[in-house]
Amino acid sequence: MAVKSKNRKQKTENRKPEIRFLYDMKKVLYDQKWVRKAPNFPVYYMYRGVRKKGDLRYDITIIPPRMLGKEFVRTKGNRNWKKFSELYTVIQGKAIFLMQKMQGKILKDVMVVKAKKGDWIIIPPKYYVITINPLKKSLKIGNWVSEKNKNIYKELEKMGGASYYYTKFGWVRNKNYKKVPKLRFEKPLNPVRKTKVLKAIEFLKFSNGVKKMPKDLGFLK
Repeated sequence: MAVKSKNRKQKTENRKPEIRFLYDMKKVLYDQKWVRKAPNFPVYYMYRGVRKKGDLRYDITIIPPRMLGKEFVRTKGNRNWKKFSELYTVIQGKAIFLMQKMQGKILKDVMVVKAKKGDWIIIPPKYYVITINPLKKSLKIGNWVSEKNKNIYKELEKMGGASYYYTKFGWVRNKNYKKVPKLRFEKPLNPVRKTKVLKAIEFLKFSNGVKKMPKDLGFLK
């Protein structure tokens, strides 16, 4: 098993990653004064299609540790096209997943899931997700998503980011949102219950709205 794991790691590292640079994220960051003077460095690395299962694709994202001014390093943030869901897992480090559901400029829901190595997180349809690295070491995450999916960024770009930023001061509200619900904190899927993970992967095949999420897959509304 150790040999297979090592081979997969080497295969990933030999791939050419898609790189998200700082200036790609300018519109959605908290510390605008800092970003105006900062150089355009790589923020995180995305390895697409590391594995495939039918119409599903497994990607790996690596987020090195650093601060984006006063804000902890994180992904730009996106939601999936139509009613596609997504399944994340933490491979290395610890992650904070901020998820929010919007209807135009109206924020319907916002939640946070803190996850460690081995945990799994389901991103419900129509939810934006931002992955934050709160530690001084690299965060490595994997995610299963449909090959038919497209990433949507436009609402977050218009609003200057998500409804909350995770900074060295803690959670800070984005004042561009008129009404912001209180953060609710939820738990990831139990890594011991592998049946839940398998169910979630199977669900992704039908996450265009044909089937409903199984009731035992957690906190989804």
